Amino acid sequence: MPSETLWEIAKAEVEKRGSNGSEGDGVEIGEKSVFFIGSKNGGKTTIILRCLDRDEPAKPTLALEYTYGRRAKGHNTPKDIAHFWELGGGTSLLDLISIPITSDTLRTFSIVLVLDLSKPNDLWPTMENLLKATKSHVDKVIMKLGKTNSKAASELRQKMWSNMPKDHPDRELIDPFPIPLVIIGSKYDIFQDFDSEKRKVICKTLRFVAHYYGASLMFTSKSEALLLKIRGVINQLAFGIDKSKSICVDQNKPLFITAGLDSLCQIGSPPVSDNDIGKLHAHSPMELWKKVYEKLFPPKSIDTLKDIKDPARDPQYAESEVDEMRIQKDQELEQYKRSSSKSWKQIDLDS
Repeated sequence: MPSETLWEIAKAEVEKRGSNGSEGDGVEIGEKSVFFIGSKNGGKTTIILRCLDRDEPAKPTLALEYTYGRRAKGHNTPKDIAHFWELGGGTSLLDLISIPITSDTLRTFSIVLVLDLSKPNDLWPTMENLLKATKSHVDKVIMKLGKTNSKAASELRQKMWSNMPKDHPDRELIDPFPIPLVIIGSKYDIFQDFDSEKRKVICKTLRFVAHYYGASLMFTSKSEALLLKIRGVINQLAFGIDKSKSICVDQNKPLFITAGLDSLCQIGSPPVSDNDIGKLHAHSPMELWKKVYEKLFPPKSIDTLKDIKDPARDPQYAESEVDEMRIQKDQELEQYKRSSSKSWKQIDLDS
């Protein structure tokens, strides 16, 4: 009998927890899920490994990967479980977003969006496509949940506002993401050498997007001090550790802004002259910030931005012998298609 795969073990574990709901002396086991999405080669795997204290080299994520971590609440108590999912391929595998996000997991689910600060021209389209696809799916799940469990759906909608103080002046001007969201800007060590004006535009834009979605925002790099800060934030999502209240909005330093602590007044208007802003036609504040951002960092053409849909053709996974066999099989398939087509045409003529 074949041995179980990691996916099968994970599925069985989730189903077991769902049916039992507790372990040991009736103490409830805490379970949360954290889904990492973001820029291709942006450092998602590195952050996950660091959070789990795993000293191993990060490997490219092919499609959708899963791992988990455990943490004890105290001495002689059951360990809480955190499920970590990671979407590979940047924006090329959006269909896979629906796999880990279900009505059963949604109430304890969080999203971590990792954006590569060293590639500012890819930043907005990557962010926009991933958040749009994720939000669309989450909204559908909440709507479906509402038909069978209206109370749970209502609690989720109320929870969206939990990071925003009731007396915050921007409550009427923002649109919180339906589930907890953290935005991480990676490769700060490269970003810090950018021109001051470029850093200003990127920082202000990400601050606006994070604040608009009721998300936390922070920058990181290979620096141990920054990775420790990020680890603390992820632990909060995964295990309910106390949330940090520290804040840094200085564009000359790594940003660190916990959800609900920023404001539109502090962020300021989009970094563009009054003369130019009048020429930009936008239907919403988000669209205005997008136009200002893309004026300085125009996105690459569709052809260059489009990721490879088929991982088998991705250069980073190239293997000469396998690729040669693949080419041969493709040629045989095309030949078969042509011969089959001719055969069916002959049959039609004979009949």
